[in-house]
Amino acid sequence: MHPLMVQYRAVVVKEVRQTARDKRVMALLTLAPLMQLFLLGFAVNFDVRHVPTVVVDRDRTAESRGYTRSLLAGDTLDLKAELPDERTAEAALERGEASVALIIPRDFQKDVLKGQGAQVQALVDGSDPTRSSVAGNAVAQFAVLRATQLASAQAQRQGDLLPHAPVELVPRVLYNPELATSVYVVPGIAAMLLLIVTTVIMAMGLSRERETGTLEQLQVTPLRPGILMAGKVTPFLLIGLVDVGLALCVGVWVFGVPLRGSLTLVTVATLFYLLSTLGVGLLIATVSRTQQQAFVGGFLFVLPAVLLSGVMSPVRAMPDWLAWVTYLNPVRYYVEVLRGVLLREAGLPDLWLQLVLLALFGVVMMAVAARRFQKTSA
Repeated sequence: MHPLMVQYRAVVVKEVRQTARDKRVMALLTLAPLMQLFLLGFAVNFDVRHVPTVVVDRDRTAESRGYTRSLLAGDTLDLKAELPDERTAEAALERGEASVALIIPRDFQKDVLKGQGAQVQALVDGSDPTRSSVAGNAVAQFAVLRATQLASAQAQRQGDLLPHAPVELVPRVLYNPELATSVYVVPGIAAMLLLIVTTVIMAMGLSRERETGTLEQLQVTPLRPGILMAGKVTPFLLIGLVDVGLALCVGVWVFGVPLRGSLTLVTVATLFYLLSTLGVGLLIATVSRTQQQAFVGGFLFVLPAVLLSGVMSPVRAMPDWLAWVTYLNPVRYYVEVLRGVLLREAGLPDLWLQLVLLALFGVVMMAVAARRFQKTSA
């Protein structure tokens, strides 16, 4: 055998043995890809189904109820509530409780039976362009079908040979009338950037200090572990706030993202969110021996967190068992706060639950990471 091949074989055998002895690396190389593939296969689903819908029926007649039932007959729209007026329906859209609101006017049955024509308004939440387009198209298709059915029934009653469609659906898109994708995507990208910068970089930076021995030198000083940890977390917290400010500036000036809500609410949510991401990064650093392990560990957290946040695919499009997992994901709540405040002008009464869950997750993750950090420092 050629000497070069002998050297090559020796290096390959050495690397294989060294990798096989490290159980953490073996788990990352075998189990982690299977988990990622499993999550990707179920989480990424761009089919829009079961869109929450509210109905305002001002006519309350047999024709209006039949028209509503026909629009909700498929699995695209799900009836969540019947509301008394248009203002209540718009409030439901603003809170994110519904994505479509159907407004049936008074004298609907009278106009249909007389053949004068009737207009049904569909309010669509345009903060999600993909869902808005699909839901709007579905409503329009169902409306045409139902209009044809009503026209045929009217023609039979009047003895007409050529029926005409007496019902016209008038859609109106709220919050994002032009259905600009950037308006919907930019808040999600801001949350992803914060997640990467604070989690992965934090984990890798701390692991690098452990590799070079800098962390051990600091641990033998009189500094308490809690002070040491807080001092290392604070710069990343400030960097995260600066990144959010830059992302909002670019989003507004370049992509036309509106600023309809309170920036104070965004700042509070960002602080809670950074506690969560920095806590995860610190925890990954305490269980990693090298920068490579920290990078892989951070990546394995970032990818599922993004997929299960609603940034790429709506949570409602996921299977029920997987949708429950998203309740443990802080990225989901932060994205909901950003889109609610910036696009729909949602306030504290609308987003208090997301803020509470963000704060709870942040405190728990930081406490677990601090306890682990103190043990490794002992």
